[in-house]
Amino acid sequence: MKPPALLAALLLLPASLAPAGEVLAFGPAYSFAAPQTEVSATVEAPSWMWPLTPRPDVLRDFDPPPKPWLSGHRGVDLGAVSDRAEVIAPAAGTVSFVGVVVDRPVIAIDHGNGLRSSFEPVDSTLTAGSVVAAGQVVGTLVPGHCAAASCVHWGVRRGDDYVNPLQFVMDLRPSILLPLG
Repeated sequence: MKPPALLAALLLLPASLAPAGEVLAFGPAYSFAAPQTEVSATVEAPSWMWPLTPRPDVLRDFDPPPKPWLSGHRGVDLGAVSDRAEVIAPAAGTVSFVGVVVDRPVIAIDHGNGLRSSFEPVDSTLTAGSVVAAGQVVGTLVPGHCAAASCVHWGVRRGDDYVNPLQFVMDLRPSILLPLG
């Protein structure tokens, strides 16, 4: 086989072995895939409130795993001014869960249209089925999630998929620069 044909065969071999629909991962320096954004096309503009006041710092960003069963960060950690800070409903909804998951108190709110948000570690006196308004206090932050700071973990799911909660409070759509004139 001629050297150029051999080189082409070697370069195409991994692609022929990849399962249909899978993107090959060559590492960051050799990635041929366009970067994926977590902003959903169904969210046109941010319309929710921040779950903490004043507007919190994001201490840890959304970092979903490439496969649902792998480890990752399926929400964001928001810095609170102190332990026992009030956590508010970012949008109207119905409380779908209040209880302990593993060793942390959690509250989850169903916002309709397949969107559910959850907050931990948060103590709440509400019960499943309670209707909440946007901006209503739903619980108080308890220490224990972030080692060095007071923080709440905020997760949002659309159906069975975790999505970036920040897309509901910040405009994460990409900026597009247009030519002048």
